[in-house]
Amino acid sequence: MDAPRYTPDQIADWFLCNIDADAGDSLTHLKLQKLVYYAQAWSLAIFNRPLFAEDFEAWVHGPALYSLYQKYTDYSWGALPEPDNCPAIEKNVADLMRDILELYGTLPAKKLEALTHSEFPWIEARAGIPPDARSSAKINKETMRHFYLQELEAAKNRAEVS
Repeated sequence: MDAPRYTPDQIADWFLCNIDADAGDSLTHLKLQKLVYYAQAWSLAIFNRPLFAEDFEAWVHGPALYSLYQKYTDYSWGALPEPDNCPAIEKNVADLMRDILELYGTLPAKKLEALTHSEFPWIEARAGIPPDARSSAKINKETMRHFYLQELEAAKNRAEVS
C-alpha cells in the first residue's frame, strides 16, 4: 500500500471549504468525522492507499479520529467554520472527495452514524464492546479497504445487470 499524502486536518478542511454554504449547508463535527471516514475508506478501496496515517477509532457514534475530535470539540453539535486556508489536493483525490460529498454529504449526520454502524469495519472493531460503552478500538485499514472494495464490486455488478 502506498504511503499517505495528507493529514486528517487537510481532508477535513477540504470538506469544510467545499460544502455549499451559500445553499445553507453546513457541517457538524459528527458529520465531518463521517465524511473524512468515507474519504479514507474509498481511497483505500480505489487507490489502494490511505489519505492519512491516523487510524479511526470505533466510538459510540461511529468512526472518529481523535485529532479531529480535539480540534472541533468546542463546537459541540454546532456548525463548523470554514478554515482560513483551503488545502491543495491532487485532482484524483479531490474528484473522489467531491463524489463523497455528493453521495454522503446530503445525508443527515445521524443517518451517516447509522450507516457506519451497519458496516463491517466498525462492527469488527466494536466486537464485544457494549453499544453505549466508550472505546478507542482501532478500525483496521485493511479491513476498510477490503470491505469497500467488495462494496465497489457489488455496485459494478448491479450496474451491469441494470
